[in-house]
Amino acid sequence: MNETENSITTAAEAVGESFIEHTSTFIAWVKSFLNWGNLFKVIGAVIILFILWIVYRVILKAIKKVPAEKTTPHRQMIITRFIKYLFYIVIVMYVLSLFGVKLSAIWGAAGIAGVAIGFAAQTSVSNLISGLFVLTEGSLKVGDTIIVNGVTGIVDSINLISVRVHTLDNEMVRIPNSSIINTNLMNKSYHNKRRLTLSISISYDTDMKTALEALSKAPSLCPTVLDNPAPAVWFDGFADSGINMTVAVWFKPDDFLKTKNDLYIAMKQVFDEAGIEIPFNQLDVKIKK
Repeated sequence: MNETENSITTAAEAVGESFIEHTSTFIAWVKSFLNWGNLFKVIGAVIILFILWIVYRVILKAIKKVPAEKTTPHRQMIITRFIKYLFYIVIVMYVLSLFGVKLSAIWGAAGIAGVAIGFAAQTSVSNLISGLFVLTEGSLKVGDTIIVNGVTGIVDSINLISVRVHTLDNEMVRIPNSSIINTNLMNKSYHNKRRLTLSISISYDTDMKTALEALSKAPSLCPTVLDNPAPAVWFDGFADSGINMTVAVWFKPDDFLKTKNDLYIAMKQVFDEAGIEIPFNQLDVKIKK
């Protein structure tokens, strides 16, 4: 037991001496930095970082104060994000330089890492590059109604990797930016006016001039229909069950549903008032005895 106790005691003393030695080395290393020169460097670094942060906040506030007639929310978002990323890059580079890290070595490592990451994540890189085009192209903005690959939705956010929309059923859909760049994008809110065309048929027994005059009154019964460009009405062919007619009206994108409903109601109303029949397919059944 004495030999065992002595071994334990010796091991404990060795551990204690090693701990004290390492602690002393660490304290000595810390003390080596505690001098007036390093203190002034730390204070200078803090002041520079604080100045950079103030400049960053001032620039963001200046961007937000730009009058609406001189810019758009989408353009403000692009500029804000660019400045944000630039600020972070500058801060990281400055902090690394304080620790003696050479920026040239970082750029070389970043180049090698970029090649490796590019091969490992080609899809993500493609979406990232496409995101830069989406952000700068200005083909869509938050609040627009778009159609991409059969998906119809209202844009909620435009990010570097994807665009998020919510459908008319309030379902969130994430659309990769590469899909927006590589396929046809339909933006129904890009212009401040949209056109709606609706078709209707009349019986072959109807006087065509009377039908044309009656249908021309329908747009005036819809309060959301715009006068400029003016509504248009025309015949669109002779079908099996009747004569096809088309009415086209212009409206603001936000009034789509109301305009469509009002125009259908108005078309039925003017035809009823003029005594014009809207034909429908009929099936005659004959029974042979």
